[in-house]
Amino acid sequence: MRIGFVGLGKMGGGMVERLLQGGHKIVGLDPNKDALEESRKKGATPASSLEELINKLSPPRAVWIMVPSGRITENTIQSLSPLMDGDDILIDGGNSFYKDSMRRGQALHAKGISFLDAGTSGGVWGLEIGYCLMIGGEEGAFKQIEPVFKTLAPENGYAHVGPSGAGHFVKMVHNGIEYGLLQSYAEGFELLSSKRAFNLNLQKISRLWNQGSVIRSWLLELADRAFQKDPELRSVRGYVEDSGEGRWTVAEAIEQNVPAPVITLSLLERLHSRQDESFGAKVIAALRDEFGGHGFKKK
Repeated sequence: MRIGFVGLGKMGGGMVERLLQGGHKIVGLDPNKDALEESRKKGATPASSLEELINKLSPPRAVWIMVPSGRITENTIQSLSPLMDGDDILIDGGNSFYKDSMRRGQALHAKGISFLDAGTSGGVWGLEIGYCLMIGGEEGAFKQIEPVFKTLAPENGYAHVGPSGAGHFVKMVHNGIEYGLLQSYAEGFELLSSKRAFNLNLQKISRLWNQGSVIRSWLLELADRAFQKDPELRSVRGYVEDSGEGRWTVAEAIEQNVPAPVITLSLLERLHSRQDESFGAKVIAALRDEFGGHGFKKK
């Protein structure tokens, strides 16, 4: 297939390369000239504007946007939609909020443009092993673009999961689960590391646990790699960002009256990681000294 691709960063660039390897024709656009040139070298046709990208595609067109969620995605869709015709298809593969995708799907449908929200997982490894794709939107549009999904994904790694918004909803919950898994591994390895008397080799243990253990996973394989590079993670600062999907998952759980304590606490732990020193911990230390004479460590 011939498809336009807006956004050639870490994820988008890898996806374009995988599509080119699969025989697809790509017209690519990115404000970063280095990223655009890198894709050109790999076989993509560069475009310098959305107008040029659209003009280099033949109707019915398909355009995949892979840009940061929020305002940038909104602006890109608002700029693209007047350039597109009925029967064209627009795919958002970023981490957009599912309610925004529902709204965008309805607005584009009114113009005759099909919209697919494609929750995408796989990170920088997707180029090599494929991307897991959770796709919402009209089934007819999904069928038209299916050759693209099939190339991007590993075997059985893509599915049409429901109407507009469903793809990004499933991806949102997926990321919420990821928060909980990461936090569980983090707490376990911290406990192992704290037992200094045993001088435990964390890389050896992470590899061991992947051999038939009930907690084996790809994340443990990545832990093995990380501990090989830096056994005590001395070069890593314990500051953990969040993409926003964990927050959306927690908010949705509250809205739906679904208890999600593990995901919620894992999100709060990420916030905790960003504090150089917790004022709340100071309050606890001071109160323990006041009521029990426990003392506290002074600066």
